[in-house]
Amino acid sequence: MEKIVMNTPIVEMDGDEMTRVIWSMIKDILIKPYVALKTEYYDLGLPSREASGDKVTHEAASAVKRLGVGVKCATITPNAQRMTEYNLSQMWKSPNGTIRAALDGTVFRTPIMVKGIVPYIPTWTKPITIARHAYGDIYKDVEAYVAKGEKASLVVTGKSSEKIMEIFDFSKTGGVVLGMHNTDASIKSFARSCFNYALDRRQDLWFAAKDTISKTYDHRFKDIFAEVFEKEYSKRFASAGIEYFYTLIDDAVARVVRSSGGMIWACKNYDGDVMSDMVATAFGSLAMMTSVLVSPDGNYEYEAAHGTVTRHYYKYREGKPTSTNPVATIFAWTGALRKRGELDGNGDLARFADKLEKATIDTIESGSMTGDLAAIWKGEVPAKALGTEEFLKEIAKRLD
Repeated sequence: MEKIVMNTPIVEMDGDEMTRVIWSMIKDILIKPYVALKTEYYDLGLPSREASGDKVTHEAASAVKRLGVGVKCATITPNAQRMTEYNLSQMWKSPNGTIRAALDGTVFRTPIMVKGIVPYIPTWTKPITIARHAYGDIYKDVEAYVAKGEKASLVVTGKSSEKIMEIFDFSKTGGVVLGMHNTDASIKSFARSCFNYALDRRQDLWFAAKDTISKTYDHRFKDIFAEVFEKEYSKRFASAGIEYFYTLIDDAVARVVRSSGGMIWACKNYDGDVMSDMVATAFGSLAMMTSVLVSPDGNYEYEAAHGTVTRHYYKYREGKPTSTNPVATIFAWTGALRKRGELDGNGDLARFADKLEKATIDTIESGSMTGDLAAIWKGEVPAKALGTEEFLKEIAKRLD
């Protein structure tokens, strides 16, 4: 068949370990036979980041801002063990953190629901999207150990004034201190991204923090969301028949457990990190979770919500068979291809993305899946656990 032509490239960011292996398989088996794939390629694998002094990550982020759509493979954020394993000159920062900061974006993560994979919370009949602020807080913190007998203070200096606020007097024992920040501009971008996404999806938006305890920091988030909503979005939400409300984070947890799902739940950076994993696991698997970074000026970066699947990669290097779930990575590609098609007015490309997602879900619902899903399968037909490549080829048969 004639391949679908792409007008504008997408930014392709390759990654590490098992997901890097799967990345190539997905392109070769499910995309290149049908699409004349046009990408601007950046290798964000750890050896490439080391060789470029992490310059390649910043170049990739700039490319997403220039071309509007990117797709990213999972990458390693190195720790002390990885320093030795990969012979690194330093612990390079998280590529996700670098790209999120550059795009000033919000991460939206939504479970992929399949008949036969039953959520651990049975009332959740509709997917729950976690909207995670992707700037600041503990991800840009400053930390220190304070010895016994020392005192820690928060100091804010201005052109003609200085504020000094005591944090704690460590006269009796040593301890630790942490300083973190956020900006009004980033919080406003976060709010607008959430409101726009809710309108696009026609779903209610919740925002949750802890302003009763954090009466300045968290309250600033609450106030900015309320201000932006009233000035720019309240009438549009009313016309769309959807609702925005703020609640405390502990109240939101209680509400969401009792709900049927179907909402967008906006969280600060760390809260979103934790809650997206909780929601993904409760729906079945982190490997069944879409993730898209949306900037307020309309740039999109799609990725899988999980890591590089190190344990499977070590088995793969030993020549042992693996059954790694590629669904989230497939949906990262389909998300990017669909958005590229929408932005370029390329209906064939957008429809291809829809068909590839349907073929993937239909393959699982027919009983063919990877081992992680077979272990929790409750479908009407028996589950058949396949290796990764076998599973991708089964999807290709349905796509044909």
